Formats: sequence, structure tokens, C-alpha cells
Amino acid sequence: MLLKLIRLVSIVLGLMVLSNLSIGEGSQILYAQQEIPSYAKWGSLAVRKTKERYPDAAIVDYLHIGKEYGTKTSTEKFKLWLRRGGKEFGVFVDIQFETESEKLLDIKFKETDR
Repeated sequence: MLLKLIRLVSIVLGLMVLSNLSIGEGSQILYAQQEIPSYAKWGSLAVRKTKERYPDAAIVDYLHIGKEYGTKTSTEKFKLWLRRGGKEFGVFVDIQFETESEKLLDIKFKETDR
């Protein structure tokens, strides 16, 4: 009987502690805000142009490789992984633009098996 009472008190105390942790007075829930990366617009362009160039392939992965900065022109570099007809392959996409105005200058595609 004493063991049952101790067990019951332990459970009640445990529930009280947990309820205070999760629903405590003045509790605040903080949500992390995702920052939009600087290359986002170029990434969506890379995906869109790759879909146009390879309409019969599915894009299964996407990687931003990095940015090459220049005084007059800069290049955002991406690698997309595609699947077509049971085979997979990579496509490097380089997007060149004017550094200051961000005017699109050129898009280059290069296929790879890795």
C-alpha cells in the first residue's frame, strides 16, 4: 500500500512538473524565421531553365556551389541532379550577370556523370 502511494505521488508530481514546463504562465513560442539566400532568384532561374532544356527529365536534387565575384560581372554556380529514363546525371549551371545591376548576361550548362 505504501509503495502504491509513493508511486501515485511520484506520477502526480511528475505530471505537475511537465505541465509547468510546457504550459507555464507567460510561456512564449519562438519561431525561427528563414532568411532568403542572396542566390535564391538565380537558383529558381537555374531550375526553370534546366527544366526547359531537359523537359523529359525530373530534377531530383539541387546544390548552390557558390558565387564568383567580379568587378563588372559575377557568376552564380549551381549543380542540379536529374533523372531521365532510369538514368541519373548532373548538370552544372553557371549564371553570369552584371555585378551592379544584376542584368542577366549568360547561362551555361555542362552535363556530368558525377
